[in-house]
Amino acid sequence: MEDTEARDALDTAELILHGGTVLVLDAAGSTAGSVAVAGGRIVAVGGGEVLHRWRGPNTRVIELAGRAVLPGINDSHLHASWLGARWPHTLFAAADPEAAAALSGTLVQDRAERRDAILRAGPLLSELGITSFTEPGIGPGEDAGETGSFHSEVIEIYRELAAAGELRQRVTLLALHGILDGPSDVADVVAGIRAHAEFAGESDPTWLSIPGVKIFGDLIPLSRQAWTNHEYDDGTHGELLVRGDSIEAKAAGLRDMLMAAHAAGLQVGIHATGDRTIQLALDAFVDAAAVPGTPSVRELGHVIIHGDLATPEQVARMGELGVWLNTQAGIAAHAGEWLAAMLGERVADAAWPLAAALEAGTLVLSSDAPVLDFDWRRGIAAAEDRILATGGAAAGDPAEARKRLLGLLRCYTAVPAAQDRAADWKGTVEVGKVADLVVLERDPFEVGAAGLPQVAVDLTILDGHVVFERAG
Repeated sequence: MEDTEARDALDTAELILHGGTVLVLDAAGSTAGSVAVAGGRIVAVGGGEVLHRWRGPNTRVIELAGRAVLPGINDSHLHASWLGARWPHTLFAAADPEAAAALSGTLVQDRAERRDAILRAGPLLSELGITSFTEPGIGPGEDAGETGSFHSEVIEIYRELAAAGELRQRVTLLALHGILDGPSDVADVVAGIRAHAEFAGESDPTWLSIPGVKIFGDLIPLSRQAWTNHEYDDGTHGELLVRGDSIEAKAAGLRDMLMAAHAAGLQVGIHATGDRTIQLALDAFVDAAAVPGTPSVRELGHVIIHGDLATPEQVARMGELGVWLNTQAGIAAHAGEWLAAMLGERVADAAWPLAAALEAGTLVLSSDAPVLDFDWRRGIAAAEDRILATGGAAAGDPAEARKRLLGLLRCYTAVPAAQDRAADWKGTVEVGKVADLVVLERDPFEVGAAGLPQVAVDLTILDGHVVFERAG
């Protein structure tokens, strides 16, 4: 495969990776042996002929020696500004519990500290092959927020870093016009939605894109605040993070927010963990798309964030509509027993429906760092564990295991690129796409999902430039 136009314009490649396994990570599971890069784009993917045709006197050739090349990792739900202020302390597994406990209140107080936090996060992510991420929820709703990490000033900093060529990852950002973890005022959120175009500003969308908004529907089952048809151990059914005098008024307000965002042509990432919240969101998206002159649900690609208690019927409907389920398998690993204590074993066993979402083509995996760490290798292993533990697949079938691993790898590369509405230019190792690549010391298919966390990241390439190279 070769870009003939690029070949006419350029005599040689700037970089060639040769002599290993190139995992294209398209739906067919295609592979190659070499990839050539010029002008920040992939210009050829193939075998030994790539080296012969594209090598010049100034070409850097990286001999893979059997190593594997993947598309750059796209962590589609990661709070980089917050991560840079907290690291190495995550919420679920603090490196030092006492130090982590002290991380309360304001973490960053001004523009300089926010900028430093973002710049600190970038190299950390590069070390694990992460070349894109979604920053899900920055904006004026949090200008008075406790940590300072979600202040609207963060958007200005991202824009400045993008313009200066200082970003270490490509950033998709969802604007937050309500309050982090709510309850949000409907009028404030709707006003923010209507002003979104002016608020988002202009940036090179391959480096910074602000396609929509984050809206908090409910909180998490572990705080008994996911709005659900199930009954918690205290007899309640959860809540919505919307100001209102009754649950009916809150539901109507949340629907108004979602309808307004869709009508404005904005992608919605809704924090929705309870089945009742998810149902409300899906119904609102369908109703909004039925209004003449509005985009379809699939065109906007709305996202159910977390979706812990999504039902099989809801997951199937997401697949039919083109709504993504963006979830974190590591949370299931940490919180399964806790959830069982609150809602019962039957509900806990059915929660985090990864197998159904993978089958429906709607599953997107992410870290939610710094809630969890940002090691996508562990995320894939945890997803495999969850699928097998809940009877979503048979453990002993090698062909099925390979197919499943291909799907899970795509959930951190090609599928989040589609969620970002950027699948035409990133997410797979194909000619014409950006040269964002990661080199692993071993082929993931040799070790399987369970062995992936032990496979080192050797190189990270962003826009055709090596931004991380493992010592030794």
